[in-house]
Formats: sequence, C-alpha cells, structure tokens
Amino acid sequence: MTDIDFDKEMVGTVEVSEKDKLDLARLTEWFEANVEGFEGPISYTKFKGGQSNPTYKIETPSANYVLRRQPFGKLLPSAHAVDREYKAMTGLHPTGFPVPRTYGLCEDPEVLGSKFFVMSMADGRSLWNGALPDSSPAERRELYNALIDTMADLHLNKPDEIGLGDYGKPTDYCARQISRWSKQYKLSETEHMPEMERLIEWLPETIPPQHESSVVHGDYRLDNVIFAHDENRIIAVLDWELSTLGDPIADFSYLMLNWFQPADGRAGLLGLDLEALGIPSVEEAVERYVERTGYPVPPMDWYFAYNLFRLAGIMQGIKKRVIDGTASSAHAKAMSDRVAPLVARAAEFARAAGMPD
Repeated sequence: MTDIDFDKEMVGTVEVSEKDKLDLARLTEWFEANVEGFEGPISYTKFKGGQSNPTYKIETPSANYVLRRQPFGKLLPSAHAVDREYKAMTGLHPTGFPVPRTYGLCEDPEVLGSKFFVMSMADGRSLWNGALPDSSPAERRELYNALIDTMADLHLNKPDEIGLGDYGKPTDYCARQISRWSKQYKLSETEHMPEMERLIEWLPETIPPQHESSVVHGDYRLDNVIFAHDENRIIAVLDWELSTLGDPIADFSYLMLNWFQPADGRAGLLGLDLEALGIPSVEEAVERYVERTGYPVPPMDWYFAYNLFRLAGIMQGIKKRVIDGTASSAHAKAMSDRVAPLVARAAEFARAAGMPD
C-alpha cells in the first residue's frame, strides 16, 4: 500500500466515509461481468492503511475480495499505478510465486470514479513489528528466512518467461528511479530542503553498476507480506505499485534498510539483540540472499541513501496530498511529517558513501 510504515492502528477495516464510498450498483455489475463464481450481494469496508491507493474489503456470501483503486481527483504523473500492480501479480501468479489471484482491472473511471482492480483476499497473518514479540527465536528466524527467500525467488524469475518482459526497461534502474522521484518531489515540493537538493545532484553521478535485471517489488518489507496462519511461510506478497524491471540489489537493500532503522514497534531492528531474538544478522541475511540468487551484494551505504531519498519523494507526495486535503488515510498527516528526517538520514548514508560535506 506504499504506506512505508504499518503499525497496529493501521490493521483492520473501518466503515467507509462518504468521500470514499463506491457505487454498489455499478460495482455489482462489474463483478457479475468479470469475477468468476461471484454471487452477491456485496458489502464492503475500507482498510485503515493504504492512503496511497484506497483499499477495500469486499464481502459476499461465498467469498471475500480486495479492491484497490486510485484516489479520486487529480493525480501526479505515473503515481498510484494500480494497473502496474495488477500486471505484476497477474504475471507472477501462474509461476507459483505467492501473490493474490487477480480477477480484473477496470480502467474506465465512469464505473467507480477512478481506475481499480480486484484480487483474492489472502487469509493469513499480517505482521508489522520487526521484533516479532509474539514469536519464539526459532519462529523469528523462520519468518525472516522466509522473507529473504521469497524476495530472492522474486529476483530469480525471468521477466521474459512470465509475460513481464515489457514491464519496464531492464537497465539503468537506479538512474530512472532517481529521475522519477526527483521530478515527483519537485511537483509536490512544499518547502526548500538543501540536503534534498544535494542528493538530487549527487545520487545520479555516483550510481553503482547494475549487474542483473529482474522484477523488483520496490516496497518489499515485513508488513507487505501475509504469512500462513499455521506455518512460517509467506502466502501473499502485496503492494506492487512501485514494481518494475530493475536492479535486484536496490530492491534487496530496501529490505535490509530495516536492520539500520530504529526499533520503534514498526519494521526497524536497530538496537535489538538480534542473536537473542533469533533474527538473522545483516551478514547472515546477505549471505542467505547471495547463496540463493548468486547475485553479488556490494557495500550498501549508497543504496541506503538512494532508498531513503526515494522514500522522501514518496512521503513528499503524501505531504502535498495532506495539504491539498486529498490524502485517504487519517495516518497520512503523521507520515507526511517524516519527510525531513528521511532526507537527513539519506544524507548521512550518502556521506558514508562518499558524498562531500
């Protein structure tokens, strides 16, 4: 859901507010035409998270579904790409990779007011606290190993073999991402931030070589996967809005950034006794990923700076929507306040990677 942080208050559903309501008659017609085995009537609630793309739980007598739509109103170019989420999951599902089944994409805004798609609902566990306080050390290790292995398996898929060869340009991923988020940041800029300007200049001049190309998720972390109820196994990877073809190391380093983020009840692990908790160390996680993929992982300071810069660009878009009054989640205001800290942390890693003071 590109929520970046997903805490306990974000889990579950709420009644749909007036501004987020759907036309049930039109939606029922669409389900009847597109969803195999559908039987009405429909009732629905809205997930608390997902301020980037509003997300609904659709309940029917025979099955539950998830609907993801673009926000109503004017959008930034290339933002809220529900069509890309749909294409990624549709390509990956037949391979056995754990993603929900997709039922259909509606690109006609006349139906509900914005583009949307429908997928199956994964029945499992959503975990958001990186310390996994309800798990034993052995269970924590299994959960984290599953997280690493599933990402590695994603990166081993050959895009041309699964119908995703045209999902993006396979080369120059980081350059394209830096350009994209620099532009998006500028389009939603609300104040001048000198360190952000330095990152916009320095990052594209120092990009490490891209050795491999794969499908990259773009927002892969603990709270964007669903684990089975009775096994420490991932049954669904969610939120493919930022996915494309690109550099798997940039994608992997985004996951590894959690090891360097403070432990505050979200995904961060910094400051925890990982060995006592049973959570793999940075070295163990990297070794496991490299062993499974064969992809070399260089020092990650540059990639950490890049990923935090990208997050700052995403958060700035949320901040602009808060100011404009179009953000979908009540949590968005707190999220928008994180732009400056993200920029400062990105600059720290950039200096560690060689950016001059």
